[in-house]
Amino acid sequence: MTRRAVVVLVWAAMLALGPRVTAHHSGSAAYFEDKSQTVEGRLVQFIYRNPHSFVHLDVPEASGTPTRWVVEWSSAQALSNAGVTRETLKAGDVVVVTGAPGRNPAEHRLLMRSIVRPKDGWKWGGSSIR
Repeated sequence: MTRRAVVVLVWAAMLALGPRVTAHHSGSAAYFEDKSQTVEGRLVQFIYRNPHSFVHLDVPEASGTPTRWVVEWSSAQALSNAGVTRETLKAGDVVVVTGAPGRNPAEHRLLMRSIVRPKDGWKWGGSSIR
């Protein structure tokens, strides 16, 4: 066997048998992970995808005017493993979300910790995406 073939085989074996390494950005870069905030609003959109799913809510302010909130959630794969499908949440559902608030309050963002749909008691409170 040529030296090149041996090198290729060794690299292939290392890749196939070596430990899996995944990279992920820090949640603390975008969210205050040591704080918690709860909002209640009407679901506008549920984006069920990898690497992160998102929930968009219209949350009424004290004046009654809705503000759009974006809630970052787990991957579609992780949600599927927890029994959440793309059909679980529908536009118009009223939900209560608790999460870590975004570092820029003007962006109205949360990192999901729990979600409850009061009309039927459905809830999720799985592990964080980070």
